[in-house]
Amino acid sequence: METTETSFNEAFDQAFNSVRNNIGGPFGAVILMDGKIIGKGGNQVSSQNDPTAHAEIVAIRDACKNISNFDLSGAVLYTTCEPCPMCLSAIYWANIQSVYYVATRHQAEAIGFKDNHIYEELDLHPSKRRIAFMQVDHPKSAELFREWTEKTDKISY
Repeated sequence: METTETSFNEAFDQAFNSVRNNIGGPFGAVILMDGKIIGKGGNQVSSQNDPTAHAEIVAIRDACKNISNFDLSGAVLYTTCEPCPMCLSAIYWANIQSVYYVATRHQAEAIGFKDNHIYEELDLHPSKRRIAFMQVDHPKSAELFREWTEKTDKISY
């Protein structure tokens, strides 16, 4: 059975590995289910040229692969820093039960990681955001949603 301290130590090991080996930024995460680590990850943004390869996302992908399921209900995530909006969304999509973090998003911003503006953008109407968002009509939209609704063998999530 893993402890909180052991979990944080593993998360920090992941983060230090990312920094020391030029894999990515100073962030690490682990996911536990039933007291056992099922997923772990360090930030891999720069080494993978993938802006979504944050530690929490890498850990979620690893956990889902390891348990062969996209639903992490009951899981607990330990991370070295407060999750950014993307990771926060992924945590909700994965149904993670709780999150323990160390550094705040403001501390991360102080060392050059600017996520706070995204939190602010989320509160704005899409037409008021820095990035242009335009909703358009398309005739296939209703057909697509109808097909999903009527699908009898769909895997809901």
